[in-house]
Amino acid sequence: MIFHNINPVLLELGPFQVRYYGLFYALGFVIAYFLISYLSKKRELKITKDDIADFLVYAIVGVVLGARLVYVFVYNPLFYLQNPLEIIAVWHGGLSFHGGLLGAIAATYLFCRRKKIKFYDIADIVVLPVALALALGRIGNFMNGELYGRLTDVSWCIDYSKNKFVENLPSGCRHPSQIYASIKNLTIFSILWLIKDKKLPKGFLFWSFVTLYGLFRTIVEFFRAPDEQIGFLFNYFTMGQLLSFPLFLLGLYMLFRLKRKNDMH
Repeated sequence: MIFHNINPVLLELGPFQVRYYGLFYALGFVIAYFLISYLSKKRELKITKDDIADFLVYAIVGVVLGARLVYVFVYNPLFYLQNPLEIIAVWHGGLSFHGGLLGAIAATYLFCRRKKIKFYDIADIVVLPVALALALGRIGNFMNGELYGRLTDVSWCIDYSKNKFVENLPSGCRHPSQIYASIKNLTIFSILWLIKDKKLPKGFLFWSFVTLYGLFRTIVEFFRAPDEQIGFLFNYFTMGQLLSFPLFLLGLYMLFRLKRKNDMH
């Protein structure tokens, strides 16, 4: 058993707080900038550093809007219908990865259309820093004591009940599902990194990310506590699984389609 007694606030400057969660995601965007620069140069894409900075602005807006809207309308619609002003209160928490993915795809499409770049030229690059940023973000979730796991008696389980910095944390010893999720995303990054230089059809890296994320997220959700306002669906599955497994199937279908198209040529 491990006791979780981490203060999620790294630094306080008067009324302002620097939290681990925000710091990790900021670090993720910094890594994204340099990694996209490196990979675009290696693939000889005609995009400048200013273009990459512009893309990250598109991506941030797309991710936040998509993640928030899907969380509002899928995860907790009744609460937000009764409290519509809370929809814009992103600082209170409530973001959905699946919505963020849709928002990121839309932002990438708009950016590529504006810059006259092929969608997969950017999408095949972006998924690598995305996987890293997600891994860092899950560590931030662990620091915050959120997205915790299900009750368990494994020797590495986490007890949040002794934390004096965060209120309303759960009782009992639980799976460190945030760490599992971080390892999942690092594994996805490693797989994509190993195959990135192989002769692959355009779109293969992007759909590989979608497939791997959908599969691994479905598995990791078996160790994560369901959202309180939703609970288990069909007495066993979480909302995350119902959204992730179709991603896996769609990604698998698109990979087979790309391979078949490539073989025909």
